[in-house]
Amino acid sequence: MSHAHRPAPASPTRRTLLSSACGLAALCVLPGGLRAQETAPETAAEATEMPVAAPQQSGLPFSFDLLTEEMRLAAQSAPAARGSLPEGFLSGLTYDDYRLIRFDPVRARFAEIEASRFQLHAFHLGWLFKEPIHMFEVSGTEARPMDFSTSDFIYEREAAAHAPQGETLPGVAGFRLHNPLNRPDVFDELIAFQGASYFRALGRGSLYGLSARGLAVNTGLSVAEEFPRFTKFWITRPEPGNSTMTVFAAMESDSLTGAYRFAITPGLNTEIEVTARLFFRADIEQLGIAPLTSMFLYGDRNRDRFDDFRPRVHDSDGLAITRAGGDRVWRSLNNPLRLASSYFAEATPQSFGLYQRERDFEQYQDATSHYERRPSVRVEPIGDWGHGAVRLVEIPSDLEVNDNIVAFWVPEAKARAGESREFSYRLIWGDLTPEEDGELAYVKAARAGEGGVSGVENKDGTRKFVVDFAGGPLAHLPPEAADKIKPVVSVINGELRTEVLFKVPSENLWRLVVDIHAEKDATVELSAHLAGWSRKLTEIWAYQWIKS
Repeated sequence: MSHAHRPAPASPTRRTLLSSACGLAALCVLPGGLRAQETAPETAAEATEMPVAAPQQSGLPFSFDLLTEEMRLAAQSAPAARGSLPEGFLSGLTYDDYRLIRFDPVRARFAEIEASRFQLHAFHLGWLFKEPIHMFEVSGTEARPMDFSTSDFIYEREAAAHAPQGETLPGVAGFRLHNPLNRPDVFDELIAFQGASYFRALGRGSLYGLSARGLAVNTGLSVAEEFPRFTKFWITRPEPGNSTMTVFAAMESDSLTGAYRFAITPGLNTEIEVTARLFFRADIEQLGIAPLTSMFLYGDRNRDRFDDFRPRVHDSDGLAITRAGGDRVWRSLNNPLRLASSYFAEATPQSFGLYQRERDFEQYQDATSHYERRPSVRVEPIGDWGHGAVRLVEIPSDLEVNDNIVAFWVPEAKARAGESREFSYRLIWGDLTPEEDGELAYVKAARAGEGGVSGVENKDGTRKFVVDFAGGPLAHLPPEAADKIKPVVSVINGELRTEVLFKVPSENLWRLVVDIHAEKDATVELSAHLAGWSRKLTEIWAYQWIKS
């Protein structure tokens, strides 16, 4: 089994979403480990050593409504031909060349603005990134092109021999924004947009982990997945001291167009308010709103499959859903032996997201990747999303460089050609530790192993699941309260053989142990919570077990 760590932060990552028999296509790759403070960061003074002057050419009218109308009209025509690289330097860049190219920090856009809290670095074209992305700067109600040349980039070693001097580039591969997120004198990476409609952000103290994207189309179906892409970005010129940056984007795809607005506010938990206006050229079998993409290789439930010194390897360990009525669901993630999918029917949930709950280095023992610092992301719908389902897709993977977890909202009504829809939501990026609000205990850990009595040979074919609940109304209950607490366990396509509940006083948690029996190849849906005194005491633990 693989012991390999992710590529060094200064190099582009080869993370890809595994292709599957159900047509899940390869994930567009984000570059560089993209970690906060991955290289010695420049101070604000150093970043303004060679200030870039604001564009002086006359601008064109711009607003979100004008962009929306442009994309509405574009949806009435056939998809435009995708841009491509001219023959020569850009088209000839290899992976090894690309990893030696980086944006020159002294050329950062907006560094010349006194008291600006945002700076912009561009990503270079080439290697996997063959479609030029066009950038514009918005000031007031006007937009002007943001041009980039080879003078804006540093080319190291072999790459320097190929790069022409001062040549204007036909576009860029994306961009990242920097902000004094962790220290007032250092501009750290905050958010990066690159590859189709993918982007990643950080809360204070975080390292890059899971990704978001603008839209998912036909993910995990028998038809080929379609990857909408952002083809143009409009960046609002920051006002001195302004703590929110607004970014607009044009989306293109064979089946749709879209106009997007991102209001990005950095902090302990970085918030991104997203508005997506979509226009459909064709019928779409499955529309995925606010998709999140992550990695779960192994943890407490499948540790036996990986011969690795690290106790667990994952960017996220659970899907969390807060339902409209306040019930909370914690679906522990899995790395299945075959493509797996789960649906959670909801009506405008309060939130859903992929979380990394375990924040202790001891639980990972990875001094390079530091999985304990990977952010959680919560999606909070704004307005009425109606009926639909949160879908979770889990893809088999043997390597941690593969993103194999996808979660998104699927509206009940399918999108049809000629229709338009608008969705608004917030993305919250940060540690997002469990809320100990006194209302519900949370799932602190969920483990699995061979069923039956530990230390004794067992031949009954059962699987043991151990779920620890902590906090909330359970926190101060004594062990003798066990006879007042009722485990509520549901098993679909399997049989509950044993059930035991007790308190672990040294850890101040309550442990539920169940043994489940199922036939070979069965897909078993499990859920459990604790109840007492005529109410739910815990969130609902859920899991899908595929009996091998």
